[in-house]
Amino acid sequence: MTAPARTARSRESSPACCGLALVALVAVPIGLVALVDNQPGVLVVLVLTVAGIVSVRAYLKQQRADAQYRLTAAQSVEVARYHAMNPAQFEHAIAFLCQRDGCRDVRVDGRTGDLGADVTATTHDGRKVVIQCKRYGPTTKVTSPDVQRFGGTCWSVHRAQIAAVVTTSVFTQPAAAYAEMHGIRCVGAPQLAAWATRTGPPPWA
Repeated sequence: MTAPARTARSRESSPACCGLALVALVAVPIGLVALVDNQPGVLVVLVLTVAGIVSVRAYLKQQRADAQYRLTAAQSVEVARYHAMNPAQFEHAIAFLCQRDGCRDVRVDGRTGDLGADVTATTHDGRKVVIQCKRYGPTTKVTSPDVQRFGGTCWSVHRAQIAAVVTTSVFTQPAAAYAEMHGIRCVGAPQLAAWATRTGPPPWA
């Protein structure tokens, strides 16, 4: 029987809270007006304070926009560099990133018959990484059959503990769905640019 009593009291308190809020909304502006009438200098302080807050917010917003622009520009340059490479150069560039970020035993094996293992490496904590590199143009997407072929060898043949497809392009939705289903990591152009510029994680992170 106590629960209904608490509910009733809470319902009664709601109008009271609303009333207090309305009083505050009316009383605070009136108090400020009275204060300004008695001390005109207060108005100057209030105006300067508000102007300062607005200026700081605008400055911080512009700083964030500038930082994002610089980041996007740097990443775009990285992707453009990779697009200018041939497939073999791209594989060596990915191997360099692996080595730069702490991998050992980094090997490039991007030849016919490599069964999808263009780059292999071992992470600092001992996991084997197998990467297939797709140096595609921006209009050529990595398809589901591309990823499926890699999926057929990366685990069973190469004994990968981390398998990734790295491309200068993007993945089709079916390709991404297959990769997610089979634990293959997709590194498209945006993720590659972030990795290269140290603003994003490597595929094994």
